[in-house]
Amino acid sequence: MTTPAPRRPRQDAVDNRAGILSAATAAIAHDPHASIDTIARSAGLSRRALYGHFADRNTLVGEIIDTGAERFNRIALSVSDTAAPLALARLTSLLWQEAAHVQVAASIALDDAHLASTGKALAPLRAAVAAILQRGQNDNTLRTDVDVATLARLVEEAARAAITRVDASLPEARSLAVRTTLSMAGLSWRETVALLEEHPEILGAAAAGGAAGAGGTAAAGGDR
Repeated sequence: MTTPAPRRPRQDAVDNRAGILSAATAAIAHDPHASIDTIARSAGLSRRALYGHFADRNTLVGEIIDTGAERFNRIALSVSDTAAPLALARLTSLLWQEAAHVQVAASIALDDAHLASTGKALAPLRAAVAAILQRGQNDNTLRTDVDVATLARLVEEAARAAITRVDASLPEARSLAVRTTLSMAGLSWRETVALLEEHPEILGAAAAGGAAGAGGTAAAGGDR
């Protein structure tokens, strides 16, 4: 007896689920503790309709984590620059282009209830960052006063602070995130400005000009 193929979800159900995930991503980026009611209203659905797609808030948040992590991990694997500072700058910039997902991931990561699952889902990204930092320490292009595991944690915390405290809609937001990350990794603000001027594609031509003009005031790195 032939087993019937599983039925595909109806298109409206697929659309509703995608809408819920999008609304939840935006809501949690704005408020890490956004309730199911808030998310349902944002998606234009009732609480009951939302529960037709997700058993509870934790299930919904879990899917957001997994979806965002897949995007971040793919980005990490796409960066192939051999120079560590350039690779770190490009990775940060590419991640920032996913601003809404980056901000919600950071918000969720601040919640102890999801810290373990977030860390596990982002393991490939963290491994890529650690590899870049190790490469930079090996050739002395990044700071060597701390071990690579500690440096990776410092870079992650600096990036998270920028993500959670900067309005992603601001034109200088991506530049600030990149410069903050490079500063924590050991570049002076002058070195960062020089790198971004040499590689304007990292931020886009318009943003790179602004980065050069604001390098001394917004970057956290000291002059060496």
